[in-house]
Amino acid sequence: MKFKQLFATALLLISPMLVMAQSIIQDKSEEELTRILEEVVVTGTGTEHLLKDTPVQTEVINSKVLRNFSGQSLEDILSMLATSLDFNESDMGSGITMNGLGNSYILIMVDGKRMHGDVGGENDLSLIDPNNIEKIEIVKGASSALYGSDAIAGVINIITKKHDEGLLLENTSRVGSYGDLRQHNGIGFKLGKFQSYTNFQLQHSDGWQNTAVEHTTGKEKPITDSRNKTTNRNTNWQIAQKFTYDVNDNLQFYTEGSLYWKRIYRPSGHHPHYDVKTYDLEYHNSSVAGGGKLKLNKTDYLTLDVDWNRHAYFYNFTDTTLMDGYDPRGNFTHYYPYFPKDKMLQSDQQRTMGALKGVFELPLENRLSAGLEYRYDWLRAPMRVVGGKAKDWTAAAYVQDEFNFLRWLNITAGLRLTKNQKFGWKLTPKISGMLSLGDFRLRATWSQGFKTPTPKELEYLYVRDMNGTYLYMGNEDLKPQTSNYYSVGGEYSWQGFTLNVTGYINDVKDMINLVNVPNYMAPIEYQTQYELKRTRQYKNLESAKTKGIDVSLRYAYKEWAAGLGYSYLDTDANIYDSNHDKMKKVTIDGMAHHKGNVFLTWGHRFSEVYRLGAGIYGRTSSKRYYQSDGDGKGYQIWRLTTNHDFGKSSTTTYRLEAGIDNIFNYVDRTPHGLHLGTTTPGTTIYAQLTIRFAKGKKTNNKFNSNLSNTNEDD
Repeated sequence: MKFKQLFATALLLISPMLVMAQSIIQDKSEEELTRILEEVVVTGTGTEHLLKDTPVQTEVINSKVLRNFSGQSLEDILSMLATSLDFNESDMGSGITMNGLGNSYILIMVDGKRMHGDVGGENDLSLIDPNNIEKIEIVKGASSALYGSDAIAGVINIITKKHDEGLLLENTSRVGSYGDLRQHNGIGFKLGKFQSYTNFQLQHSDGWQNTAVEHTTGKEKPITDSRNKTTNRNTNWQIAQKFTYDVNDNLQFYTEGSLYWKRIYRPSGHHPHYDVKTYDLEYHNSSVAGGGKLKLNKTDYLTLDVDWNRHAYFYNFTDTTLMDGYDPRGNFTHYYPYFPKDKMLQSDQQRTMGALKGVFELPLENRLSAGLEYRYDWLRAPMRVVGGKAKDWTAAAYVQDEFNFLRWLNITAGLRLTKNQKFGWKLTPKISGMLSLGDFRLRATWSQGFKTPTPKELEYLYVRDMNGTYLYMGNEDLKPQTSNYYSVGGEYSWQGFTLNVTGYINDVKDMINLVNVPNYMAPIEYQTQYELKRTRQYKNLESAKTKGIDVSLRYAYKEWAAGLGYSYLDTDANIYDSNHDKMKKVTIDGMAHHKGNVFLTWGHRFSEVYRLGAGIYGRTSSKRYYQSDGDGKGYQIWRLTTNHDFGKSSTTTYRLEAGIDNIFNYVDRTPHGLHLGTTTPGTTIYAQLTIRFAKGKKTNNKFNSNLSNTNEDD
């Protein structure tokens, strides 16, 4: 079915639902309607807008939804509540995709600042404590001039809770199946103009094995006694600290930092037929940031943010192992011996960033945003990049103007000028518009994106044993990627009912992807030293296009809320096949044509001391396609949650949450070494207890008032 035909079909299917909703909703309270329509968002333009008035289509997972859902992790939250996102979790990270484009095209931010982590691979979303999330805003495509190279697919902005009580003590403990343990502790206090918040989180899982079958080639006998797990035992902890100081009503400074440690414990030993590791994986992250905000008058302000972060990745040996490595004097040695408890650095990535931004109200209902940014990346990876080290820097300037001279029309246009150390200058325009027609809103966006190859993509050279020897190679001949993103969407809101339909095309030129190449393209020393099963190299695809439709329905009525989402995706990518001297069609890894979710929640306060909430959530996905190692199976997962609020103390609250995940016990038993649709172990249960003590009136923070709208009794 052609894209235009599918778009028209979706509109026809939605129309009867719209008419039905109008007929059954008659007595919606004005208070509830106002709350739904006046959610404040900031991500699309970098400035405050009511959700219904933002010119850039923004998907919001708000505080009420988060409290009802009781997510185990950020991956858990996004996979169940956002249809356009997919995950393929592994020991290396979260493996996230948005509308067909993967990790390196998605900008993940925390409170508007870039999340630190692997600067060219997988993001470890366990760096983000789910118990400290106020809401999540999702903007698709390179729709804003404010965001740079990592935002070709879109932006996920995690907005954290604002703690400004006089004294705050909170503890959340969660236990679940397979040794799952989650711990959150927060300590906050405010003394005059000075404010502090300390956040600690601990996460642990014993892991699980969905199958003991190991993938083999057709010539080998099936292996049915594998010790490898679907998800390995793992532990991580993080401590984060933030201080703020309000000099006066117009000037605020902040400083913050964090330390993070993670270890993934893998089955160890030796086996003649399948891959059993002799080392665990260990990660060390750290970050320091500071900055401030200066209000020039009631409408204009300046912000400055500077941060440094580090992401280091090690092998932690559990058995004597001979590997290529460096002796204590720094000399490279083949088959250097590593002993238990030895560590071997795989990569040390450090990034320094600075950002200056100003927002100014202009005559004729214009609001101007302008800024400067600088980013410096430094990578040391003795065993993974040519020469052992790599670096890169990027500078950018942007300007964006929001035109609101007509009440029913908003136009937001911007330009971003980027200068990269290796690839020079690039100017990318963006323009979005919204037309308001009573309860209807029409939005359209066209934007260009620009993304340079990462140091890893340029200079990677790494051997991995994975049921055979795989060689991964960088490519110094890579070209920068550019994109054109087009979207058109309609929104209808009436008495608690909201319908969104958005069609989009993301046309990426010179898209970079790992593709299979002949083994003879490997360096000669690797051909002679290893018996290569497969060689993969980063290549520019000649063309790559993702296109689809996202549909969202939401309805709130008194104590009930319901919603469903559907996402259709198709991709079209071509690459030059040097073996056969012709263009070859390839799959963008991880694509699924159809994804959907649904939820129904209810809550009721029975007395001053007890409130009950319950919800059922469903998530489905069709088959996910990959270039090699098999496709991921389609799946359907259902979840039941309950939450119980106790007590009527003005200072202390108690909340018990319990639920069942994967009610119908679906398990993907695909052999190890092939792609999975989902890693779930089957039906699991959880229970979570939160005790929160807060003394002192919570103020309406004049610097972040738009980000603190939680209603604890929703």
